[in-house]
Amino acid sequence: MNRQILVFVCALTLATRVQIGAIDLNRPLHEHDYEQEQEYGKTQKYTCPMHPEVVTDHPGNCPKCGMKLVPLKQSKRRTPYVERSTPNHQSHVSHQSHQTQQMHAPSHEGHEMHMEMHSSIDIADPMSREGSGTSWLPDSSPMYGRMFMFDENMLMLHGAIFPRYTNVSTRRGDDRIDAPNWIMAMFSHPLGNNAQLGARLMMSLDPLTEGGRGYPLLFQSGESWHDQPLHDRQHPHDLFDELSVSLSQKFDYDLSAYVYFGYPGEPALGPPTFMHRPSAMDDPDAPLGHHWQDSTHVTFGVATAGVAWNNVKIEGSIFTGREPDENRYNFDQPNFDSYSGRISWNPTRNLALQVSYGYIESPEALEPALNRHRTTASVIYNLPLGQDSNWSNTFVWGRNHDTGEGKTQSFLVESDYQRGRDTVYLRWERVEKSGHELVLKPPDESHIFPVSGYTIGYVRDLSHGNGLDVGLGTQFTINDRPDRLDRYYGDDLGYAFQFFLRIRPSLHSHSAQEHSEHAVAGMGK
Repeated sequence: MNRQILVFVCALTLATRVQIGAIDLNRPLHEHDYEQEQEYGKTQKYTCPMHPEVVTDHPGNCPKCGMKLVPLKQSKRRTPYVERSTPNHQSHVSHQSHQTQQMHAPSHEGHEMHMEMHSSIDIADPMSREGSGTSWLPDSSPMYGRMFMFDENMLMLHGAIFPRYTNVSTRRGDDRIDAPNWIMAMFSHPLGNNAQLGARLMMSLDPLTEGGRGYPLLFQSGESWHDQPLHDRQHPHDLFDELSVSLSQKFDYDLSAYVYFGYPGEPALGPPTFMHRPSAMDDPDAPLGHHWQDSTHVTFGVATAGVAWNNVKIEGSIFTGREPDENRYNFDQPNFDSYSGRISWNPTRNLALQVSYGYIESPEALEPALNRHRTTASVIYNLPLGQDSNWSNTFVWGRNHDTGEGKTQSFLVESDYQRGRDTVYLRWERVEKSGHELVLKPPDESHIFPVSGYTIGYVRDLSHGNGLDVGLGTQFTINDRPDRLDRYYGDDLGYAFQFFLRIRPSLHSHSAQEHSEHAVAGMGK
């Protein structure tokens, strides 16, 4: 019996020594964690920045969008021994874990994605807030584009082209086949955690597809062709519409500043230009109040500085007042003879407001003595209604005070409702234009004529959500004018119709996911 007890004691002692040797209490506790993490980290996983559900154990391209896969960052796993070491330590680890879950949403069995998409203008702004120039859109705005990641660098491509047939009535109307278009690239490079360098390029082939006279648009005015002022036509845009760089710095979570230089570029004046507003991006035509609201979006020489604090931004610009000349392929001379200021406020994710004022020195080459004071205010309301549904609305007021002509005003209301493959959009506007602006005969030059346009359009996507959206659309416009203009336009009703294709990149998938989450949250509230 004593012999059996002795054998049992010896075996128990040996087992205890083996267990102690495996733990090795002479080594620090964290060394055990490190070894386990090293073993766990041997298998590197890769995922798509736009499709986080795609996870592989080897690099390559995403099977859904073709984007280069990026390494997943792995979250550290604690051993049960360390977590149970002391009650206080366990509480501390649980608190840290809770904080981490709040800061980063974990996914894919312990892997975490750190894909923050910043505006190329201000590192503190989300990309969805970025409008034309330095303007703001609502944070919930949809983004139609393709994004590419090169290490820490981001490249975003946007654009649209509208091959179409358009027919405009009245004596001053016209019909033609054309294709308004534009393409834009936005690039950002981080300079540490709180600074960023940005660059943008925007181009248009309007000089080729529209010609020097531009396209027919009843009551439109502004700029010139062959030294004659354009009327009832929308001028073409230059080949280079924006070539800009910006530098931004974040000082605190709610305080940032930036500087922006463009040649050409857009000063801090007016709302986001029409082709960048979600409420107008399906309409091929420019607004009749373009030269009262957002015509400075192509300016050869712009310098802007801005400060943003808690969803409020104050910015100022100096820029060249002269509008682009008739040579649409060159770079005009920068003068920096004009100035502007703008206050923007995004009180909620769905709302963007701005007021701005600018002094524009000699905007028209044919009237060098004319100077312009422009005041604008706008409200943009965007409402995501689901993963593939959105409703966007814009109100713009703009007023010009021109030398020798006094004050004239413009009003615009736009609405765009998109659900799946179908989009319906509306535009109403009323603009006060002088007889001189409309190129009337001397007896009517000094009179002010209120003109209006009422537009409804529909687009059905033939290709949707596959990287490139190709939509077949139609649009009808009725124009209203005072009877005194009948001698120039005729007695018939002013109207215009067109049939077009709308070709653009599909909705950015990260934006689509945010739209879905935001819509669900809104319904939950």
